[in-house]
Order: sequence, then C-alpha cells, then structure tokens
Amino acid sequence: MSSRLRHSAIWDAIDDLAARHKLTPSGLARRAGLDPTAFNKSKRLGKDGRERWPSMESIAKVLDATGSDLSAFLGGEADQRKGAPPSGAFPPQPSTIPLLGLARAGTGGFFDDGGFPVGQGWDEVDFPAPARTSHSVYALEVQGDSMLPLYRDGDVLIVEANAETRKGDRVVVKTHDGEVMAKVLVRRTSRQIELMSINPAHENLTFDLSAVEWIARIIWASQ
Repeated sequence: MSSRLRHSAIWDAIDDLAARHKLTPSGLARRAGLDPTAFNKSKRLGKDGRERWPSMESIAKVLDATGSDLSAFLGGEADQRKGAPPSGAFPPQPSTIPLLGLARAGTGGFFDDGGFPVGQGWDEVDFPAPARTSHSVYALEVQGDSMLPLYRDGDVLIVEANAETRKGDRVVVKTHDGEVMAKVLVRRTSRQIELMSINPAHENLTFDLSAVEWIARIIWASQ
C-alpha cells in the first residue's frame, strides 16, 4: 500500500462504514440526508477519468448520522481489531502541499495560467495528498469574514487545480483582473460562468469565461 492517502482508501472507508451499519452506500447517504447517489460508484470518477473526492461536509454528515468516530473512520479501527491492515487509514506521515493566504493569491506570481502553484512565497501545510495528484493540490488560508458562515478566518481550503467541476461544487476562481474568490458554482456554459456567494451578504456573480483565468475545485476544508 502506498505511504500516501489513496483515492480508493477514502471510498473504501465509506463503503466499510456503510457495511458496518448494514447499509448500502446509497442507504448511508440517505440516512445522512444526502443525495442517495452521492456515494455511487459512478460519482467517484469524473467523465474524463479524474478522481472525485467526497467532501468534508459529506463525511461529517455520515459520521454524525451513524454516531461514528472520526478517528475510527480514518484509522480503520474495525479492520485493526481483525488484524487486517486499515483499508481507510490516513498515512502516519502525511505529505506537505503549498499554502498561501487567499488575500495574496491575486497579487501575481503565485500561479501559472492553469492555476497550478508556482514561484516563491508559499508556505507548507501537512495534508495526505494522493501521490498522483499532489502536484495539483494546494491550500489557501481564509482571511477575513467574507465567507462566513461556512468558512471562518484561519480555515484552510484544500483545492485541486484544473479539476472537473459541476453544479454545486465549491470553487476558487481567479479572473484575469487578478481577483480571487471562493464561490459555489451555479451554472457554466460555453460562454459564461455563474457563481453564488458563500456569504449571503455578498451578491452572486456572472462572468464571461474569457474573463476567467482559472477555476480550481475545493476538495477539502480544515476547520
């Protein structure tokens, strides 16, 4: 087994949690108040074959719905009692990924045209990024209260550059004018992108795609 967190390990942990509660993955999602298809096999890969990860919020909901402990979920406690290797375990020594304050992200020199981290001035944060995608995964630290009530000052958003996005995804968008924002993707056409503000005090936005430099999908949040 790889020393880093694998995409399949998280999904295996969800499947194991469902089985321990005598549920199918769909039944687990339904019990947690999620879309019944949220954990379907078809949702684990994008149409282009890219790996899709369950959100932190989804995992929190299933743990709450089943009365399960986060450490047991991540550590494969049930498997350890059987003497088997933990199928859903986080690695004991996580890798590091680049970390940048969200307010600095629009100042230039930190990203290439595809939204991948480049240049100097990045810090680092521990995160068990999958080996195959670690080069495209980085962290942005929330600064200020513009994303309340979902994200608070100091929260860290883990994002994946150039990831496939769909309606309802939380995303970070950078425009060619240098503005960087975290929003919810409402609609994307061949010409425009419509974004909903996470903070209801801020208005929703619509951009021509020609005005957008890159879009990255938020895959995790450390809160």
